[in-house]
Amino acid sequence: MWRGGATAASAARALRSRLLPDPIHYPATSLAPIASAHTSSSSAPSSAAANSVVEEAAAAAVSVSQQAGSVSDALRHYGRCYWELSKARLSALVVATSGAGYVLGSGNIVDIAGLCCTCAGTMMVAASANTLNQVFEIKNDAKMKRTMRRPLPSGRISPAHAAMWATSVGAAGTALLAWQTNGLAAGLAASNLVLYAFVYTPLKQIHPVNTWVGAVVGAIPPLLGWAAASTDLSLNAMILPAALYFWQIPHFMALAYLCRDDYLAGGYRMFSFADPTGKRTAWVSLRNCLYMLPLGLFAYNWGLTSEWFGLEASLLTMGLTIGALSFVLEPSPKTARRMFYGSLLYLPAFMAGLLLHRLRNEQKVHNLAEKSELNGVLYGADLQDEERAKQKCEDRKPSRAQSRPPVAYASVAPFPFLPVPIYES
Repeated sequence: MWRGGATAASAARALRSRLLPDPIHYPATSLAPIASAHTSSSSAPSSAAANSVVEEAAAAAVSVSQQAGSVSDALRHYGRCYWELSKARLSALVVATSGAGYVLGSGNIVDIAGLCCTCAGTMMVAASANTLNQVFEIKNDAKMKRTMRRPLPSGRISPAHAAMWATSVGAAGTALLAWQTNGLAAGLAASNLVLYAFVYTPLKQIHPVNTWVGAVVGAIPPLLGWAAASTDLSLNAMILPAALYFWQIPHFMALAYLCRDDYLAGGYRMFSFADPTGKRTAWVSLRNCLYMLPLGLFAYNWGLTSEWFGLEASLLTMGLTIGALSFVLEPSPKTARRMFYGSLLYLPAFMAGLLLHRLRNEQKVHNLAEKSELNGVLYGADLQDEERAKQKCEDRKPSRAQSRPPVAYASVAPFPFLPVPIYES
């Protein structure tokens, strides 16, 4: 009666039509087969067929639910692994700095589509770099408490799978930047990926200079954003990268001091290992905080922002400098943690002020015109002063007798046949 190709749904409908007649045509006897199913000998084959259909439908439903559950679990599992491999929060910070650079380099109008493409490409390249960093450091991460639960050391994903993910997302991000922005931005992204994954990562196990190389890596994304918006780099483009470079030194020095034992167990060479008292680490942090003090004034003097940003940036940097000074006076986990949290607050505040007080092109031209006009006025006043001084000097000189009259109608006869010059006394 039932063939293997029939579906569970069609079987259920056929069984229902057999057991439950249409109540419109048979209103009185629509429930009669159910009431007399256990007494009627002719309904036994129908009951067996119904049980078979119900069992097949239940088995099909269980199979479908299992397949859906397995697909959902797989997506959830790999999505979580990709999220952790990409270090999404760190990559989001990189995207924020790149986006800030794009806005600063845009001038009057910000291209929203270009900004989105720049942020997406930066996010993919950053995810690729962070994934390759973990691929190369599986053994080291397995020895550290704060990293042993990552996808690769815990065995939740294979290194080959992670490497394929890093390669594909890195190539896609670089191609997106080259397609939607320009070659300079794509080149900066690719070079930063190589610098982070193949220079900074192995250098962490060789020499403490890795902290300064990592600071260079962190300073490139704002340049990437500026290049994507304006297709070139100017002096104003260096304000935010310089702030990021100097900011990363106290930030990572505090982190290396707090996690010194963990880094030592992982086999990393940090600056704090050769500094058991923490004094040198604290002095390096304070020195780089002092380097950041004039950046707000430079941004105003170079016409990138208004004068208010110079004041706000100086106050922000003074706060971070005070935290570094307390770390110098008393090197301890408490002061290092205070400086670390202060650095976390400093960077978003600095970037927000930079974007809030940035000047548009018309205002920059107006300010430059005012400066040039003021310089012209001052220069003209200086010239007048010099002329007056020269005139006074000439007036003070004694008069000399002239050998000949001062005015002549002709100096030298240009031709032999003309008369000799006649002077008038």
